[in-house]
Amino acid sequence: MNERITTPYEGRPAVWDGSAAIEAPLRLHRTTAPPEWMDYNDHMSESCFLLAFGDNADAFFRLLGVDEAYRAAGHSLYTSQTHLHHRHEVALGDPLEMTLQLLDHDRRRLHIFHEMRRGDAGELLASAEQLLVHVDTTAGRSSDLPSHLLERLDAISAAHAVLPTPDVVGRPMGIRH
Repeated sequence: MNERITTPYEGRPAVWDGSAAIEAPLRLHRTTAPPEWMDYNDHMSESCFLLAFGDNADAFFRLLGVDEAYRAAGHSLYTSQTHLHHRHEVALGDPLEMTLQLLDHDRRRLHIFHEMRRGDAGELLASAEQLLVHVDTTAGRSSDLPSHLLERLDAISAAHAVLPTPDVVGRPMGIRH
């Protein structure tokens, strides 16, 4: 049987509340490192870091209003690029607290930054920088975000303007000599 990967947020409706205060950064997802995420070194496999950041992104999508109904109407957000920074190992049962910062957006793209910490405000375990693109899934190409999502992104962007840009954002990968 072929089962697809699901997130803990599938089936949950969008949750935007225009009157609510916007956290800076957003704290939308927390989890515990389960046994199936552990590898032969007895710590979290590298692919599972991306899985956890993907769940965090899905929680963000729900906040914005990108849910099953939105996707059924022919639009979604796709990941164009991801850059992971691993800082420390994650062990079985570690509590993982995720944050998300909106770095920038335009009419078709979102630039976001995730952090994963051990416990609430604990040790930085990993971060991920992502570039997302809004797509028309029927046409199979990028498309403009609808005005209601742009307004929500503008509100989040204003709240996140007080946050510094993390020092790893945009950093190229390579061996320094």
